[in-house]
Order: sequence, then C-alpha cells, then structure tokens
Amino acid sequence: MMDETEFWGLVDSAREAAEGDPEEQSDLLVEQLSQLDPDAVLDFARHFEARSNRAYRWDLWGAAWVLLGGVDDDAFESFRYWLIGQGREVFEGALHDPDALAELLEDFDDQVDGDCEDLGFAADEAYERLTGAPLPALEIAPAPGEPIGEPGDFENEAVLAERYPQLWERFRA
Repeated sequence: MMDETEFWGLVDSAREAAEGDPEEQSDLLVEQLSQLDPDAVLDFARHFEARSNRAYRWDLWGAAWVLLGGVDDDAFESFRYWLIGQGREVFEGALHDPDALAELLEDFDDQVDGDCEDLGFAADEAYERLTGAPLPALEIAPAPGEPIGEPGDFENEAVLAERYPQLWERFRA
C-alpha cells in the first residue's frame, strides 16, 4: 500500500528530473510508475484523484483565474493536476491559502505552467503498460458535483484583486 510520503516522493522526483517542464514531468512519472507493480500504480492513482478532488474549490479556481487570465472547467482540472505536480508544500500551501501561491511559486509562465492534463493520466498510462488493461475504478469518494466553497465573480478584476491581493500584484498588476 503506497503511503502519502511515497506518493509525494514520486511526484517530486519526476518534477525535479523534468526541471519544471510539466509535460516532461508527466512522461517521467509514467516511466517511474511503470517500474512499480500494478497495485502500487492503482494506489498512486487513488492518491492523485483524492488530491484533485480536495482541490476542487472555488477559492483555488479564483487563484487559477488570476494566474492564467481565466479558466473554464477543463482548464481548472488541468490546473489542479499541475498544482499536484508542484509537490506537497505548494499543493498544501495553496489549499491553506490560495493567494499564497504568489509566494510559493518561484517562477510562473502562463504559457507553460498551470496546465498539465497529462499528469492526471500518468497512472492510467502506466497501469495499461503494465497490465494491458485500463485502470480499474478507484473506489474512492467521487469529486463533489460543484466546487467547494463560495463562488466568486471571476469576471470582475476588482473582486479578484481584492480576494487575491498577492497574486494580483505579482501576476496581473
């Protein structure tokens, strides 16, 4: 059974080896997972999906909106995958205070960062390589139907600047 430390260790080693390139990180993660047994890959997938579900929150959606200049549902999913890929400290820090991403992120290029759909499918690809079968159902609690918390008026720049002052100052002002 893969524990949380092992999960974050795999995420971190792939990110470090990829030198911050999200697509390269996805490829490296698939390679790492393909060295494990199928049950470990399934455990990794459960950890990943549970974290993506935890991050399905309006306050993080607003932070993504500031960082990327607007995001729809699909882009927010890719943002959550990318956020997990940034490692435990950044991920947990963002959940604690989404505006703290202004301090937690060393660099951020909205053309490259904040979007990594492939990372969300690394376990699927590795499992299929190992077994020849698709990843089975994860048997964890499903994502909420709507993001957690109170939605904000993301179209209103004044609201975003007030709600995310550090992010706004660093990435939009």
